[in-house]
Amino acid sequence: MEHWELFKPGGLRFVWADGLFPPGTDSFLLSAFPRLRPGLRVLDLGCGTGLLSLLLLQRQGNLAVTGVELLPEAVALAKRAAAENRLTDRLFFRQGDLRDRNALPAEPFDLAVCNPPYYPAAGGALSGANLRRTARAEVDCTLEDVCRAARRALRWGGRLCLVHKPERLTDLLCILRENGLEPKRLRPVCARPERAPSLVLLEARRGGRPGLTVEPPLVLEQPGGSPTAELDRIYFREEAPL
Repeated sequence: MEHWELFKPGGLRFVWADGLFPPGTDSFLLSAFPRLRPGLRVLDLGCGTGLLSLLLLQRQGNLAVTGVELLPEAVALAKRAAAENRLTDRLFFRQGDLRDRNALPAEPFDLAVCNPPYYPAAGGALSGANLRRTARAEVDCTLEDVCRAARRALRWGGRLCLVHKPERLTDLLCILRENGLEPKRLRPVCARPERAPSLVLLEARRGGRPGLTVEPPLVLEQPGGSPTAELDRIYFREEAPL
């Protein structure tokens, strides 16, 4: 079954289907992390049904966004979402394997984004459903595959922004640097101030100089359990700029 939802009243509509990439908090958090400006050429690696691409365009409408996704059924929904939102002049989707050089557009990009699989293929209990397994585990795409694709697609000085698990941070930093993507900005995500991070947001720059800035944590809940003001802004529940 398909589900169509609005980001906010009068905003863009996104789509998801049962068993196929349900919307997650990590995509919303990642969409608010890149520093966007008009005219950027953006590549969404492993775009699913286009949620992250649409979130970026909701935040900055003057972007050119291309999504690449392995699963044809997800690409079909993403293309429908682009048409539904009348964004076919700036939002494009391609079916293909990001490990294949020919799957990526030839033009260089200013920014790449990715919400990659978090867990190694042999890393513990994983969903048995094939589509969920592909989304959560490095079955069809590894962290190194993502970094290699970003390196090929980005212009010199272009940025890669992604979200991942803290326990994979050492792997992430090493693989980025091995692929010529220098980690530049890191922000932990914590459910509450007293808790350890559950996610990390990271920006790397192709050809960047060494030097990593660690930003204050993004906290999701106040002591009473209600969302923080920043999380409300990320979910468009407040109109204040991010």
